[in-house]
Amino acid sequence: MLYWLSLNERVFKNFNYLLMIQLIPIFFISSWLIFEINPELFKKQMIYYVIAFMAFTVSMVMPWRLIFWWLVPTLYGFNLFLLLLVDVAGKTILGAQRWLSIPGTGLTIQPSEFIKVSVIMTLAYMIRKSPPPKDGYGLVAFLKFAALIIIPFLLIAKEPDLGTAMIVLIVGFGILFVVGVKKEIWISLIILMSLSAPILYKYGLKTYQKQRIYNMVNQPSYQVKQALIAIGSGGFTGKSKEESTQTQLKYLPIASSDFIFAYLGERLGFLGMMTVITLYILLILHLFYIGVQPYTDYYTKVFAIGLSLIFFVYMGVNIYMIIGLAPVVGVPLPMFSHGGTSFIIFAILLGILQNLIAFQNYLGYNSDAKVSLAT
Repeated sequence: MLYWLSLNERVFKNFNYLLMIQLIPIFFISSWLIFEINPELFKKQMIYYVIAFMAFTVSMVMPWRLIFWWLVPTLYGFNLFLLLLVDVAGKTILGAQRWLSIPGTGLTIQPSEFIKVSVIMTLAYMIRKSPPPKDGYGLVAFLKFAALIIIPFLLIAKEPDLGTAMIVLIVGFGILFVVGVKKEIWISLIILMSLSAPILYKYGLKTYQKQRIYNMVNQPSYQVKQALIAIGSGGFTGKSKEESTQTQLKYLPIASSDFIFAYLGERLGFLGMMTVITLYILLILHLFYIGVQPYTDYYTKVFAIGLSLIFFVYMGVNIYMIIGLAPVVGVPLPMFSHGGTSFIIFAILLGILQNLIAFQNYLGYNSDAKVSLAT
């Protein structure tokens, strides 16, 4: 018992408070906007906040370095099972079969969100176990890592949820790029993708996905048009709730979720949008800074870089989608859009990162000491 107390004391002693303080204004602005859009959704969001806080607390004090060796394959396999289960018993919302219902609660989970934790955790364990050579990983090691990323990518893309699938792909290969892979492999991969792009477009995308790309290039879809009207009407400082007609009269679709940034622009204007973007940029830079420090071990490095890439890609895709510079996909603004699964996943990832930061130099608590806690 005393040993566990000493472990938890170390977590809070080495806690990165700045990282969590950076999130507070994002939570506050998000909650305020969701409440204005729909008070009932705000109540539901508060429930998600409580669940996320509990998930963060548990993940922050778990002995991750001690249990990675058996948890990684178990969690990865279970998440693949959930993705397969979605295909059989998944709940369809807005034409996409991506969710599983939790019996008796009225809540749903999106397994494609959980796989991000598994992929990052698996990469962290494998890279820590077999660090890259000075000139980077070779072809055999790269293919092994690539398989772990591509399998969930294909299962998620089949739902269909190409947005989340692409995020898994980008984040996974982004981690490998930062950690180190021989440049010849990246050059070959870029050439291969360039040559196969027309074939992938013609046979790999569904009709509605091609339509979204067409709309992006030629004419904005209805959702994007309404989002642009909302943002444009907000001007520099925004307007009152009563005057925010695009959202209040429900012209703006999914205003509390995927298109909440458009309501932010309508309500708080250019100034509000730039404030939120700046908050995200500072958070992303902080996470990346943690990951590239020379003293950072590979567990912490992979999680910090992975989180920074997830925040960056989610934010970039969501905002570009809303202003018509990217196809419309179901990608929320991270820890800002209304929704539970994504928020909880980010909370778990942040909790794991805090734990890894606290124990990265603690000799009595490492991935090889599988029985140290028992003694």
